[in-house]
Amino acid sequence: MTLTQLDQQYVANTYKRFDVELSHGKGSEIFSFDGKRYIDMGSGIGVTCFGIADDKWQEAVISQLGALQHTSNLYYTSPCARLAQLLCQRTGMKKVFFANSGAEANECAIKLARKYASDVKNLSEAYIITLKNSFHGRTLTTLAATGQDHFHKLFQPLTPGFIHAEANDIEGVKKLCREYPVAAILFECIQGEGGVIELNEEFVKGLDELCKKNDILLMVDEVQTGNGRTGKLYAYQNFGITPDVVTTAKGLGGGLPIGACIMGEKAEKLLSYGDHGSTYGGNPVCCAGALSVLERMDDEFLDKVKAKSELIFKRLSSSKGIRSVSGRGLMLGIETCRPAGDVVKECAEKGVLCLTAKTKVRLLPALNIPDEILNEALDVIVSVCAKC
Repeated sequence: MTLTQLDQQYVANTYKRFDVELSHGKGSEIFSFDGKRYIDMGSGIGVTCFGIADDKWQEAVISQLGALQHTSNLYYTSPCARLAQLLCQRTGMKKVFFANSGAEANECAIKLARKYASDVKNLSEAYIITLKNSFHGRTLTTLAATGQDHFHKLFQPLTPGFIHAEANDIEGVKKLCREYPVAAILFECIQGEGGVIELNEEFVKGLDELCKKNDILLMVDEVQTGNGRTGKLYAYQNFGITPDVVTTAKGLGGGLPIGACIMGEKAEKLLSYGDHGSTYGGNPVCCAGALSVLERMDDEFLDKVKAKSELIFKRLSSSKGIRSVSGRGLMLGIETCRPAGDVVKECAEKGVLCLTAKTKVRLLPALNIPDEILNEALDVIVSVCAKC
């Protein structure tokens, strides 16, 4: 059996895969078993932020594998404690709960909101406001939090307690806060799965003010936008706000599964012994990889991410067949005249791996993609988009 046949027979049919069998890679170049070279403009949906088989990341992971690959959270480990310290130092937050994914990090945030409603606001029932067109994960509860009806249809009944507001409509959010007992507002600064749509600054700051005024937790989902993706360590830092809870995953581990729920002063003491847990959360190998990622994301590196973003905007914004470019940093959506799926398929045939987000072509390249390889990929994307 071929690899494709093996996969189709034994792997659950939950993914619409491209006709590409990947074997190995280095940096932003990835190869199939037959030796065909691809430029990776998706980085595993924003995960391999330093590219494939990054040397420093490998060194950190392999070193930890040889020392201690796992222990339960009944014991202390250095990578877990050091990573929590670094996350708090870089964000000004207070505590971290480690999970295995973005959905699990968001589950923790949701539990924090419920605990805050009970312990602090003395509410027996409270709601969490999320935004229409949002995406917060695929567990039943994070699906309920997700503001897209088509994710809900097959999995009723979902977890109750969520209400969805229109993005960039602060008056609509205020109205919901008057009508419902609200514990928290959870949002993405850029709605990635929703089409790479960035919230406007007035709205984000309005949410911040609203939460402070009404004793509501401000919770930011940085699963896709975080870890340098937008040119700041976390996207909320582009808006000058300080959330009460931040969730992140994807690029944090650089290729290993790890999520984090980072708690500010209002949330740091909500969870106590037995309130939450995870067998794999804070795994020392995953934390070692994450330390290697975060330790290199200084201001100089993040400035280079912004420069690469400017290069992409400049090249694509004036190109034939491209209506608009949205997003920030290296999280970008391209509105094309041709159907996005057709563009991505042809780009793959020509050796460039891109993604889609609803009706847009989505770009999430490694944050350190060399300019010459980036320009080579853009040449292909521009030529394919022009066929309209």
